[in-house]
Amino acid sequence: MAKKILIIEDQAPMRRNVALMLQMEGYATSTAANGREGVEVARKERPDLILCDVMMPELDGYGVVQALRGDAVFATTPFIFLTAKSDRNDIRIGMNFGADDYLTKPIVREDLLAAVQTRLSRADAIQEKIDAVATPGFNPDFTTHEPLQRAFGLTSREAEVLIWVAQGKSNADVSAILGMSEKTAKQHLGVCFQKMGVESRNAATVQALEVLSNPQR
Repeated sequence: MAKKILIIEDQAPMRRNVALMLQMEGYATSTAANGREGVEVARKERPDLILCDVMMPELDGYGVVQALRGDAVFATTPFIFLTAKSDRNDIRIGMNFGADDYLTKPIVREDLLAAVQTRLSRADAIQEKIDAVATPGFNPDFTTHEPLQRAFGLTSREAEVLIWVAQGKSNADVSAILGMSEKTAKQHLGVCFQKMGVESRNAATVQALEVLSNPQR
């Protein structure tokens, strides 16, 4: 079954062009002309990935991602911002609100397809990990890193890095979200591995998801 992608974009030509590029690659698409409509369509159609403009009337992209991330159904749905802005601070704001990636307009076809494929693959990998450790009532809570800090004896900063890694974020993503260098993010993650007694991101993710689904353990 084709992956479903929702495009939320107020400029009709851009909306059509992005949809066409994705359809030519075999993706199923749906569209919305503003943020409020986008939230409604997302809740109705449950897309596998969402592409969303930042500057829109009625509800901007930051409002859209906040509204959807507040719904457990969309906790791990890949979310990519489309924007004319390229300032690093704007990227950090978007990531902090819950975006997974950022594409700057005008959208280049190769960049779009690469970002979509990467984020869908990561989402599938995270879901496989969740399924592997799932038990009745399994529902990771990503709202606080404190359970990870307690469970593994991490510093607050290390736990912050780990909770984002558990959501499928790369070291580059984590560095943008937390305002640190990529090297520092990698170093923090390495310490997490040592304290957790694991050797890979996958193993750390599984352990983190287990703790986040049972924070009182």
